[in-house]
Amino acid sequence: MKCFTGRTDFKIEEPTVVTIGKFDGRHKGHQKLLSRMLEFKERRGYRTAVFTFDAAPASRIAGTVQQVITTNQERRNNMAKMGIDYLAEYPFTSDVIHLSAQEFLREILIGKMNARAIVVGTDCGFGYKRSGNAAFLREMSSRYGYELEVVTKERDASRDISSTYIKEELAKGCMEKAALLLGEPYAIHGTVVHGNHVGGPVLGFPTVNLIPPEEKFLPPFGVYVSRVVTDEGVYGGITNIGRKPTVEKDSFVGVETYIFGLNSDLYGKTIEVQLLNYERPEQKFDSLEQLRQQLERDKEYGLSYLDKEKALC
Repeated sequence: MKCFTGRTDFKIEEPTVVTIGKFDGRHKGHQKLLSRMLEFKERRGYRTAVFTFDAAPASRIAGTVQQVITTNQERRNNMAKMGIDYLAEYPFTSDVIHLSAQEFLREILIGKMNARAIVVGTDCGFGYKRSGNAAFLREMSSRYGYELEVVTKERDASRDISSTYIKEELAKGCMEKAALLLGEPYAIHGTVVHGNHVGGPVLGFPTVNLIPPEEKFLPPFGVYVSRVVTDEGVYGGITNIGRKPTVEKDSFVGVETYIFGLNSDLYGKTIEVQLLNYERPEQKFDSLEQLRQQLERDKEYGLSYLDKEKALC
């Protein structure tokens, strides 16, 4: 996949089928849009192209960090995994903010993305004050000569599946429900860094540590049953999210995972930690021995949960 990040000076030469959006979470609704694009690619031979911004618009407007389910790097990974050919992470500047819907369509979607087909959801919005929508795209399709497909939203019972809905479930620690809406487990990607070296030598639970970026939306601090994807394979584990109050003096938030059955050195390697089930909140223990005993119980809980999950597959 070719990615244009923070650039306006690009032009895709091949005819494309394009979609637009934030794609935070790549949930079932997003997957439906992307699947429609792949169908266009198969039928028409168009390359698939996704337009998004390099930062959440609300972050740039308000000057604060907006929490996202998937970071930019995670979104790139997701798009590549889906087989998307081009991803444009466009800079959200004053010039872009003030583009009319027609200018956005003509200059960006047609001019830079080379759209011959456009696939959007029923609630899409673009251009100044979101003046462009699905009806506008349909009206302009004959003028600019592109095909248009408007995809209805995926629903969960009576509610539309959205990033907001998923964040609500994550905030409650409802990892199974979040996975149902996402179509896959909620995950944290990152490069393994050195921790405090207490887990292995002192507690007998060697762990790998990730530092999530500031914008990453995290579920409640606590212990989770997890699945860890590495270059060497996929393993079960237990993961703590939080500040490790029993052993840490620092205040940074970390993601620390004890991986079942893996003793390899993962420092400097990129891994994916999928959170499957929220076991308990993070707590401070009076001694390292109390913490070690709790970790033994966490391990048993994790192994039991994974055994039940395997039996259901």
